[in-house]
Amino acid sequence: MTTATIVQKLWNYCNVLRDDGMSYGDYVEQLTYLLFLKMADERSRPPYSQASPVPAGYDWPSLVADVKGDAYEGLLEKNAQDTKSGAGQYFTPRPLIQAIVDAMAPTPKETISDPACGTGGFLLAAHDYVVKHYPNMTSAEKKKLRGESFKGWELVQATARLCAMNMLLHGIGSQEFEPIAVGDSLAADPGERFDVVLTNPPFGKKSSTTIVGEEGKVSKERDTVERDDFWATTSNKQLNFVQHVKTLLKQNGRAALVLPDNVLFEGGAGETIRRKLLHDCDVHTLLRLPTGLFYAQGVKANVVFFDKKPAAETPWTRKLWIYDLRTNMHFTLKTSTLKRADLDEFVKCYHPENRHVRKPTWSQDNPDGRWREYDYEDLINRDKASLDIFWLRDESLSDSDNLPAPEVIAAEIVEDLEAALEQFREILADMDGTSIEVQGA
Repeated sequence: MTTATIVQKLWNYCNVLRDDGMSYGDYVEQLTYLLFLKMADERSRPPYSQASPVPAGYDWPSLVADVKGDAYEGLLEKNAQDTKSGAGQYFTPRPLIQAIVDAMAPTPKETISDPACGTGGFLLAAHDYVVKHYPNMTSAEKKKLRGESFKGWELVQATARLCAMNMLLHGIGSQEFEPIAVGDSLAADPGERFDVVLTNPPFGKKSSTTIVGEEGKVSKERDTVERDDFWATTSNKQLNFVQHVKTLLKQNGRAALVLPDNVLFEGGAGETIRRKLLHDCDVHTLLRLPTGLFYAQGVKANVVFFDKKPAAETPWTRKLWIYDLRTNMHFTLKTSTLKRADLDEFVKCYHPENRHVRKPTWSQDNPDGRWREYDYEDLINRDKASLDIFWLRDESLSDSDNLPAPEVIAAEIVEDLEAALEQFREILADMDGTSIEVQGA
């Protein structure tokens, strides 16, 4: 590239900035500062090895941190906002992911998996957490972080390609190690075990295959997952992911799953799985999420945290701590989006430093506290061992002055209607599981 070409390229940027109100003089002035920083940096390197006059943090290297990964993440979020394409089902809100990872606090020694990784949000957040909190890793630890620590599964090939690129741009993976596997992670036990599992399985209650028969008649066959390592056989995808995550964990491994409300209260296989989970694992934390977080409408979700434990006669779950971020909390995807700061209290209450040292914010004297504990006996004696527990008073029901903004109310109505429609679709499917025709489903 010749000097004239460089000058023309720089001047083209000047033309763009001029349209935004910056004069040529301002542009040259700012460019001069950049040239000075670049020259100072070059003088600090061999063969000159001069002391830099620019303080650390304000020098040239500070300006050129790699932003390709962040830019790509931004593009994926923009794509998720296109609800018509359905891309939002692969995108978990990043503030929620960051809070979950902050609570789980992964370390360089741990292996981390997401069996429904989408575009890789959980894996990347865990990678960034380790890099930030362990700046003095050894060469071996850095190599492990890049080439061994992370493994994800994604069913949709196009989404898996987006995830693979996302990982590559963040420096994860190599020609020798491909961190993303394409396929149905529920199909079988992969044999691999991990220290940490972080995942948001795809929304949608039932698994089924659509079959078009003679004369165009449409039927659905339930995709019931039967595995020896599962506690119960069901076509409910989320319940199957709960069981699958239990399998993926090493002994004393830790998991955090984003799950819809039905997993907390559904009977039949749901009750069986909850009772086994409470007995065989330490189900220690439940975060009740507000509506308006996900691009898939009609979703009321939670985050369930549990640790896998060895076989024992007595239940491993002693106490379940619940944080209610739903009652009297209102978010939308556009005007009132969830921020990481909205989860600060939860992470503080979770107490990542030592989760066995926790203090409730709820008490008889403070009935508005959002953090409360329940003993195992209280949980197991509830109808169907339901974990759908709430105690806060809904202020909007008793005080019209506390009503949220009209657009928030409208968004919540849409959420409730979508959830009701989904339930009716499931009822219809259960009434005739072999031959159903649903218009507009």
